Amino acid sequence: MRSSLYVGTNGNATGKRMVALGLMELASRRFGRVAFFRPVVRVSAEADLSIRLMRSRYSLTTSPEQMMGVTRAQARQMLAEDRSSDLIQLIQQRFKSLESESDFVVVEGTSFQGLAPELEFALNADIAVNLGCRVLSVYGMGNRSVRDCVQSVSIGNDNFASHGGQLIATIINQVPDDQKTALKEASSAAGLGVSAPLYLLPEERLLRQPTVREIQVGVGASFYAGDVTALDREVACLKVAAMQLPGFLDRLSHGSLVMTPGDRSDILVGCVLACSQIDGPSPVAVVLTGGIMPPPSVCRLIENATALPILTCGNDTYTVASRAADVRAEIGEHSPRKIESALGVFESNVDIDELANRLQAPSIQRITPMLFEHSLIQRARQHKVTIVLPEGAEPRILQAADVLRRRDVANLVLLGDPSAIAAAAAKVGFVLPEVGVEVINPATSSLRESFADEYFELRKHKGITHDIALDRMQDVTYFGTMMVHRGLAGGLVSGAVHTTANTIRPAFEFIKTRPDVDVVSSVFLMCLKDGVLVYGDCAVIPNPTADQLAAIAISSAETAVQFGIEPRIAMLSYSTGESGQGEDVEKVRRATATLRAQRPDLLVEGPLQYDAAVDPSVAATKMPGNPVAGRATVLIFPDLNTGNNLYKAVQRSAGATAIGPVLQGLNRPVNDLSRGCTVTDIVNTVAITAIQAQSVNSLDANI
Repeated sequence: MRSSLYVGTNGNATGKRMVALGLMELASRRFGRVAFFRPVVRVSAEADLSIRLMRSRYSLTTSPEQMMGVTRAQARQMLAEDRSSDLIQLIQQRFKSLESESDFVVVEGTSFQGLAPELEFALNADIAVNLGCRVLSVYGMGNRSVRDCVQSVSIGNDNFASHGGQLIATIINQVPDDQKTALKEASSAAGLGVSAPLYLLPEERLLRQPTVREIQVGVGASFYAGDVTALDREVACLKVAAMQLPGFLDRLSHGSLVMTPGDRSDILVGCVLACSQIDGPSPVAVVLTGGIMPPPSVCRLIENATALPILTCGNDTYTVASRAADVRAEIGEHSPRKIESALGVFESNVDIDELANRLQAPSIQRITPMLFEHSLIQRARQHKVTIVLPEGAEPRILQAADVLRRRDVANLVLLGDPSAIAAAAAKVGFVLPEVGVEVINPATSSLRESFADEYFELRKHKGITHDIALDRMQDVTYFGTMMVHRGLAGGLVSGAVHTTANTIRPAFEFIKTRPDVDVVSSVFLMCLKDGVLVYGDCAVIPNPTADQLAAIAISSAETAVQFGIEPRIAMLSYSTGESGQGEDVEKVRRATATLRAQRPDLLVEGPLQYDAAVDPSVAATKMPGNPVAGRATVLIFPDLNTGNNLYKAVQRSAGATAIGPVLQGLNRPVNDLSRGCTVTDIVNTVAITAIQAQSVNSLDANI
């Protein structure tokens, strides 16, 4: 079972990398193939310190590019263009590619540098949810009061939850020893740690100290002499040497990085001699400023007499000191003492077994619209089938065909006049590929005659003559449907310019319903902010009987399972439970009873009002403890009038993506598009049709 954890925070310098390191250490001991991912990197994957650290320490074979989503510049540009959904989708595609090759992925969120904190926090939360990751939230206490810290954690965790994040644990980092007890008590009083564990990590001074190498890079200095391995030692403090040597030595402390003009040979020699002391304070490095080198005699002395790193820099002492003070301490691949200290702090203060058990426990997967759409594409790609698109010259169809081929979702057949299709393709910038997309003109196809013969045999009892059959097979929808019937295509998608009746009539005539299905019905897959719901029937049967409602519910539940949605069926009406009377309510009651008798394995409740079906708070009042009420995923409407109007109301008012109608019950998949469909709608519907065709092929193979 694949799993992933998103390390998210609400601010800068909270110790997020330290926590990510601890989680990688834990995961490497408990899981098989462990991976690491950064959704946003500063400049490039190769330069990202976290990626370099994890690749080095855990011998990860994935390339740096596979471990990143986008650069900060890309993220800023897409957000400035109001393309946050495109940004998250791009990150998601990169992540899912990595996740497919892993058993566990640790994701280290963004670093809160360069974007407004509120915007970046929301971005982190949305990324985590749309990657399908559980969340471990990290906060830094530092110099804040206990009250401010607890308030920040409470607000942050509430915000993660409001975005749909599943919180697995919370860490408050950098807790001073004298504040630990008060913080623990205040956190408990605020309810932190009740639903998910809360761990307090103490301040570790070493992790706040930059290395000599980090300061060298930060101030732009060059290495001159000494032991190069000593560049990875930590700097405890910065010292500017401006006074005479005796006064300087009185103020020298252990672990100092000394900055002094290059002509101060006395300070330089004094630092070299200080390193020879056994008990006295000694510096970790010297930076010679001003672009000045000591006299040759002094250079010869220090080159042969010391391991103390000597750096040189062209800037003046003040500039060097200012830049050195701005250098942030990092846990990097060249800081072994920090790595071990960070792991020591993490493992000493986090209940490793408790956290590991929570990581290994099955998660309650929340299917966001973006995750759902991604899963459609991935499942369709697993066993590619051929989908026929009768409206071959429609620009939206051609744009969708371009997307489908680029993502290798399905093989496509476009129907229509080849010259008209080529002209339309040129206008939308789609170059018809040599493979994967076939163009067929029904009017001139060699298949038309045999298709007409078969249609005539199937429909002659309805008064169809051979001439009529031949004319029908010139129609793109009839021709395409016959391709599906004959097994030359796995499914058909139409309706961008044709009516629903034109699209599904041929399927009713000769594809017919499956033997185990009483009626053909439809569902819409409604991609809402909080998940995906199945609405049925919203397009086919105007006034279903009680038995038909039960049949629609069964087909809808099977469709839900087919697309990874756990079916909890609500039979909708204008009353809940026994509260209402009337023929319409009684029909729903009879349908519910029939459904329970036919499929006792399904979770079903009815009659239910819509709010009682989907809102836990309403369900707690009207039907407390009911396994369906408040948690329904499959909603069956009492008639077409209700269903069609409600799906459109939700689509327009709630900003939901409505995928469908998806026809269910046919021997082979034929699906209708809305004439107002977008390119994304077409792509999703083709993916759904391909998945349905895979199921049919699997069923055929087992017969």
